Amino acid sequence: MLQAALAAALLSTGAWAQALAPEMATPDVELPSIPSINQYANPKAPANNPLATEAELVLSAKLAENGENIGRGLVWRVFAPDADTDGKLPLLATAKGGTTSFNLAPGSYLVHVAFGRAGATKRITMTRAKRNETMILDAGGVKLNAVLSGGARIPQDQLRFSIYEDHEDASGERALIIPDVKPESVVRLNAGTYQIVSNYGTANAVIRADIRVEAGKITEANVEHRAAQLTMKLVREAGGEALADTAWSVLTTSGDIVRESVGAFASIVLAEGEYVIIAKNKDKIYQRDFKVVAGRNQDVELLATNGASAASTANQPASGDDPLD
Repeated sequence: MLQAALAAALLSTGAWAQALAPEMATPDVELPSIPSINQYANPKAPANNPLATEAELVLSAKLAENGENIGRGLVWRVFAPDADTDGKLPLLATAKGGTTSFNLAPGSYLVHVAFGRAGATKRITMTRAKRNETMILDAGGVKLNAVLSGGARIPQDQLRFSIYEDHEDASGERALIIPDVKPESVVRLNAGTYQIVSNYGTANAVIRADIRVEAGKITEANVEHRAAQLTMKLVREAGGEALADTAWSVLTTSGDIVRESVGAFASIVLAEGEYVIIAKNKDKIYQRDFKVVAGRNQDVELLATNGASAASTANQPASGDDPLD
């Protein structure tokens, strides 16, 4: 059909031109033969895949030597063994899922497999024969969570974890591996020891702990925060409306600033200990000392009287049930 359409188009064009300018008409010519066109190019056909005739490398991975093959979640990468002019290893092929295969020409390759933050690399030499290779990740997982003193649960949206290497560098710092890990999520890591940092809120309620990840196992780490949440407001009388445009500062007893904010209400999670609360409204400053008790959430009122402060507190357990007093 393509031949007929092309011939018709050429003949029609020639006839139109002859009608306009008879002296420019050309003699009949034999049309060239047009080869047939396939509907699509099969990527698996040897003609379209030069490596299809090369030997096959079948790759699988396990968390531990005696474990089962990992069925999904793997990322495979095949690199050339020699760096290019930029100092990087050329990436030759990738695949995702579980067990996979590549057709590779004879030669040496670097194969890397990643499972979450766990990974392994192996040099593999291909010949003309098919090869099966199983990669041992020597990896496990960790699931993180935290509670308050007494076992009260912490709202998950106020809780975040970070995972660091277990050893310090020359400057005394630990390398951050994974930031902002949500509670109850499973993180895949190579077997080894790590330091986890749990942040409750965004102030100073921070807990550090070392954990050990074992190959083929999920380690559950549950840390305990000795902290509480305070909601502060400046009022003219007990139980009154909070005064707007109030600037808040929370300091340690040694004068270090823990948190500053502006607003009618100031909500903050603080580690157990003693603090100084300062509220500034217009040209007046109100201040009081305050003690945070682990696991006891509190609503704190500062009374705006004579430039000095008095306060009333409503103490509640973290679960919000019965008063503790």
